[in-house]
Amino acid sequence: MPSTPPPAPAPQTYDELLAELHRRGRTLTPSQRRLAERVMADPEGIAFMTVSELAHAVGVNEATVVRFAAGLGLDGYPGLTRLCRERLREQAQLLSRYHNLEQLTAEGGDPLERAVALDRANIARTFARVAPEQWRETVSALADAPNVHVMGLRKCHAPAYLLGYLLGMLREDVRTISAGAGGLTDELRRVREGDCFVAVSIHRYSAETVKALAWARSRGARCVALTDNPGSPLTASAHHPFYVDAAGPSVLRSMTAFTALVQALATGVAQERGLDARSTLLREEELLEEFGVYVTPES
Repeated sequence: MPSTPPPAPAPQTYDELLAELHRRGRTLTPSQRRLAERVMADPEGIAFMTVSELAHAVGVNEATVVRFAAGLGLDGYPGLTRLCRERLREQAQLLSRYHNLEQLTAEGGDPLERAVALDRANIARTFARVAPEQWRETVSALADAPNVHVMGLRKCHAPAYLLGYLLGMLREDVRTISAGAGGLTDELRRVREGDCFVAVSIHRYSAETVKALAWARSRGARCVALTDNPGSPLTASAHHPFYVDAAGPSVLRSMTAFTALVQALATGVAQERGLDARSTLLREEELLEEFGVYVTPES
């Protein structure tokens, strides 16, 4: 049975609750781990769930839920929901948009309107979570690291490719890892201490991406994760995790907020690099013109 970690002060905020759950990590039992993952991934839902509803959703009994909350130093299950509701109050404007979105979806609105409403909420909620200090440190790593490696597979290949492409226009030594034809280990061999490694993956998480990020961290790389919630397996290896909303109007998840975040990161790198980025872009334009890459409109 997992050992019990030393007692810690009871969490006073949702962020402190997340930190405590991460601290306990593998010491949690399987049932507790399922509860922790739900708390990290869905504070909005838990804020208004009863004990029995959460127990049923996670597949445990009600007593386990109560013991889980009390074990965190909270005032039972009400203490857990209180922190989740306070989290919602901190984002009152975003919560209002979310409720409007739920209403639109429930009413079976036009698919185009639903998609637009969802993606507006996805972008707003994603950027609201970004801490200024984390943003600055991530942009600096992308701008100044000797090499930048970007990896995203399957549905996450598109935002990963876009980030690699944009960064490659602003600086040298940027590699987008495709893991094609069994060449993942060849590409990972180039990762060095001090490099920056960016991994992009959402549920269901690519096993190769998760392993690659963990390996890059073990090599001393500065690791960035673009993923969907704090329960993501990428979080454990990331110095800088970014949680991106991907709600879609159907069974397909939306990558719009990922694209917006990637473009914002590239903009931040361009500002950070200043004249160096401008020089790189000018050389790129000269090459594009010399090789006639784009069609020139006839006069």
